[in-house]
Amino acid sequence: MSVHKIEHVGIMVQSLERSITFYQDVLGLQLLHILQPSDQVRLAFLAFPGATETEIELVEKPNNNALANEGKVHHVAFTVQDIESEHARLRELGISLIHDHIVTIPNGSKYFFFEGPDREQLEFFEPAAQV
Repeated sequence: MSVHKIEHVGIMVQSLERSITFYQDVLGLQLLHILQPSDQVRLAFLAFPGATETEIELVEKPNNNALANEGKVHHVAFTVQDIESEHARLRELGISLIHDHIVTIPNGSKYFFFEGPDREQLEFFEPAAQV
């Protein structure tokens, strides 16, 4: 098994810019980067200065206006070293896959979502190779 840390926690937000400001000013997080993997979603990744562990991922979608008062944490992501073998392993275990295939985002990182026992969304994430 190649799982070795919690990668990030995804939080649904209504305004990416407002939330970035909040997490920077109130919690002292530093903006690492913003990605727009599709027209339907924008992502911002933040972490504590100098930290190489868990990040906060802010997820903005056009229909986020009606966020419920609970359940705003969208998913928990775990870093893996070999996403292809992990995808195959979960398939063999009969785990319910949300993504039937591995998704590659513009920076070269790869991920896929699957369900936990209570249908919570979990993600395996393989960071892009550092050059």
